[in-house]
Amino acid sequence: MNTLICGSLAFDTIMSFGGRFSEALLADQLHKINVSFLVPQMRREFGGCAGNIAYNLKLLGGDPHIMATIGMDGESYLDRLKHLHISTRHIRSVESAYTAQAFITTDSDGNQLTAFHPGAMTMSHLNKVASVDHVALAIVAPDGRDGMLQHAADCDAQEIPFIFDPGQGLPMFNGEELEHFIELASHVAVNDYEAELLLERTGLSLEQIAHRVEALIVTRGELGADIFVKGKHFSIPVVPVEQVIDPTGCGDAFRAGLLYGITQQMDWETTGRLASLMGAIKITHQGGQNHAPSRVEIEDRFQQAFGYRF
Repeated sequence: MNTLICGSLAFDTIMSFGGRFSEALLADQLHKINVSFLVPQMRREFGGCAGNIAYNLKLLGGDPHIMATIGMDGESYLDRLKHLHISTRHIRSVESAYTAQAFITTDSDGNQLTAFHPGAMTMSHLNKVASVDHVALAIVAPDGRDGMLQHAADCDAQEIPFIFDPGQGLPMFNGEELEHFIELASHVAVNDYEAELLLERTGLSLEQIAHRVEALIVTRGELGADIFVKGKHFSIPVVPVEQVIDPTGCGDAFRAGLLYGITQQMDWETTGRLASLMGAIKITHQGGQNHAPSRVEIEDRFQQAFGYRF
């Protein structure tokens, strides 16, 4: 059975500025900014939540099928996915647009300036879930607004259970729309900030949301994660790492662990721990798709962290 990953494919262009933004931005001149930053270091990464989730799920031995859109410049991404033996059958090419792209500049204090161009992502609603056969579980992750609404409705119509993962796309929806997503979804996954925004916009409590779905998962960074299932609460610890390199894509790696655990019918503690481990493995590498442990290495690290094999 397939796991359907509805979400974005994007390129992340990451640049480093050796100075401080604060030294170039004058407080009394912010109404007419015209500055240029020299960025001698730059790298381009494959990203987007659908790409990151699928990459991590493949590491675990899952069978991800990405449903997303790319632009006229997306051939290299398609080639990469094919090389990784990840299905590209349900990725639509939009020749009139560029692939979604984030341009991120970081200064010496770790402050960031980001520009995001959605590009082909705005056409994601043209993809139809009904075109995918034998789907055991789906995830509706950050994507174009119309696409997220469409894919949630399609999953419901096809009776496909799905994780609603609004991520950075959450502010695009009002309370009524978010509550409708919750009603359709089998699971909801958010970080702690998104959880607060979700509660504020819907007027629901965590307990009320958890009652409406099979499981509510709230990640809390270095504090681990909470999983609420049918009146039960599972506290999932983080897996310690020697060095934190880059948190980009950690949430996506965590969600890949969730998808794998659910489709393999693991208990919730094991599912959460596997998700936590995948986030920990990712955080020790730059970019969202540059870590490459084998399945055996993942199993060994899980046993080291938790004392048993999954």
